[in-house]
Amino acid sequence: MNIGIDVMGGDFAPLEAIKGIHEYLTSNHFPNSKQVTITAIGNQSAIESLLKEYQLTHIPIVHAEDVIGYNEHPTKALKEKPKSSISIGFHLLATQKIDAFISAGNTGAMLVGALFSIKAIEGVIRPTIATILPKLNGNTGLLLDVGLNADCKPEHLEQFAVLGSLYAQHILHISNPKVGLLNVGEEEGKGNILAQSTFPLLKSNTQIHFNGNVEGRDLFNDKADVIVCDGFTGNVVLKLAESFYDIAHQRNFHNDSYIQRFHYENYGGTPVLGVAKPVIIGHGISNAKAFANMIDVAEKMIETELCKKIEQSFQNQKAVSTE
Repeated sequence: MNIGIDVMGGDFAPLEAIKGIHEYLTSNHFPNSKQVTITAIGNQSAIESLLKEYQLTHIPIVHAEDVIGYNEHPTKALKEKPKSSISIGFHLLATQKIDAFISAGNTGAMLVGALFSIKAIEGVIRPTIATILPKLNGNTGLLLDVGLNADCKPEHLEQFAVLGSLYAQHILHISNPKVGLLNVGEEEGKGNILAQSTFPLLKSNTQIHFNGNVEGRDLFNDKADVIVCDGFTGNVVLKLAESFYDIAHQRNFHNDSYIQRFHYENYGGTPVLGVAKPVIIGHGISNAKAFANMIDVAEKMIETELCKKIEQSFQNQKAVSTE
């Protein structure tokens, strides 16, 4: 398998991306690294000097003479900068030169590229992005959407539940993951119009294990493995959790083993779920550990053929609905 990395994306590019490649290929934490070819996309001279410094041989380089900045308009930048590292990365992915694409660069450009270069899987109304939820009992959960879809309809949340369940099952290794609907109360009938309309859809969907409504206090317990909400709510929760970690760090609580699990670097980046090929978006401040974990997520998505499993799931659902 071949994983492409935009080494020019991120506040500390290209150094941390190259260091992340080195960590992934040399650390015992990533046992499948010998099966992976990593293609570095970016400024060739900068990449070559860093690869030499970190003694990384046999790393293919695809030169990109341009970079999409954080403040640039995503659609305009992708159109006007076809030789940027993000544009070239999506071209390589679309033409099957690489099997997955990773970047910590312009998030909007990554989302636009994923939606228009790779496109959504047939049947997926809106792809989604998720974040990991560290559970108090040591387990791991998933929250989605966390920002890609601010305004949602009930059928969007229903699909998020399916996408999240498949990711939890095949990547997080959660058997028969429990799905919860984020709401202001546990009882059926609670919440706004979106929540009230989504509940019966989740309840009747045979592809998921729906466990009812969950409240904000349930996010980090074991009531649900996959929690669905609109992207506006999810992004507020995500940013609140990030600030929780920052405050704990400022107050010297960050050495607590549970608090440490909130650090973004432990999970690398977030996949865009519902598009035809693996696309991983990293935090702009990604360090070497984060890049290494992003590569690991991409490797697992390729190895498990998650995108094909999602495609098959939606094909099956379409077949059932037409019977």
